Amino acid sequence: MRALVVYCHPREESFTAAVRDTVLDKLKEAGAEVRLLDLYKRGFNPILTAEEHRGYQNCPENCDPVADDVADIRWCDTLIFVYPTWWYGLPAVLKGWLDRVLLPDVAFLMPNEESDTIRPGLQHITHLGLFTTCGASWWLTTLVGAPGKRTILRGVGLLCKKPHKTAFAAHYLMDSSTAHSRQKHLEKVARKMERFTGRAQMKAAPA
Repeated sequence: MRALVVYCHPREESFTAAVRDTVLDKLKEAGAEVRLLDLYKRGFNPILTAEEHRGYQNCPENCDPVADDVADIRWCDTLIFVYPTWWYGLPAVLKGWLDRVLLPDVAFLMPNEESDTIRPGLQHITHLGLFTTCGASWWLTTLVGAPGKRTILRGVGLLCKKPHKTAFAAHYLMDSSTAHSRQKHLEKVARKMERFTGRAQMKAAPA
């Protein structure tokens, strides 16, 4: 397993950082190769410039401004996002990362004479995970449509290998969370990751 963890939060002391560390610990336990992209720590620029937009479909030159990130996407078979849900969706830095990195000939293939629609380009990705926190409740997030979750698990998921394994966990009502609720959520993330990596099956197998 070659896992790329895309992490997005401005504060290192955040609960989201604890979720990230749980994800990384479980990947390590499973023996995965891991690369961590900490978007805020790197100072990733989320702005798709006019120049980049003009050259958006010019492959492979379109990859030059984000060559390292593209290399990481092409390297991994497991893609995991860890971030806080803000206004029901992705933080601006993470949305900008998707805009600038999941490019034509990287994440998808543009329409051509043989097809009038885009085609999936992430066929090497067999595992897709999403771990987030939400200030709103589950029912309100669901009522609004959970756009962040849909962008990752549906939008990006449609570009990945079919079928692919998924994992999702969200701590809702973060603004009224307690030490107990946060600990329970970290335990939930750990269980989800063990199933996601296959570690749970290995632990359950007879000696």
